[in-house]
Amino acid sequence: MPIRLKQIAVAFVRYANLTFGGGSATIAVLHREIVARRGWIDQDQFNLLFALSRLTPGTNLLAFCAGIGWMLRRYGGAVVALLAASVPCTALVVFVTAVFNHWSHDPTAEIAIRGAMAAAVGITAITCWTIAKPYFKRNNRVRVVSFAGVAFFLAVAFPIPAVHVLLLAGVIGFVLPEKPA
Repeated sequence: MPIRLKQIAVAFVRYANLTFGGGSATIAVLHREIVARRGWIDQDQFNLLFALSRLTPGTNLLAFCAGIGWMLRRYGGAVVALLAASVPCTALVVFVTAVFNHWSHDPTAEIAIRGAMAAAVGITAITCWTIAKPYFKRNNRVRVVSFAGVAFFLAVAFPIPAVHVLLLAGVIGFVLPEKPA
């Protein structure tokens, strides 16, 4: 039985709008909900959509949500997922921005913002592990760590755009395929 558009809308309103920590944290939560819990798509489909969304210009999270919707119900699913993932959080951002503007000079609010930044870094690290974990197999660990290390180095040491790092990794992955288990 196909997944109903209402189910897609409810999932994306709940998980794409009520997950704090940015796009990486939201993608990790969507992974748990859409792949692990509901089984709407498999891990390979999730990884493909994640990679494609990272290559698109603009907001990667919205591209990812539209991709999931497309996999589930084509055009209708893409539109529903995109709207459900963007409209409620846009309203929330407008509200939070107004509140922040009001509290921006409060020392207690500044401390809270620093704490939130530290938590966001931790959430990003967890998201990276969620994406890499399926590939971190006994015969493949050096490869995964090498790709991650080189990508991190290129992003930090040189002003190379992330999309170029991803494309380079894709080419290298194609030229040097992983060894069979």
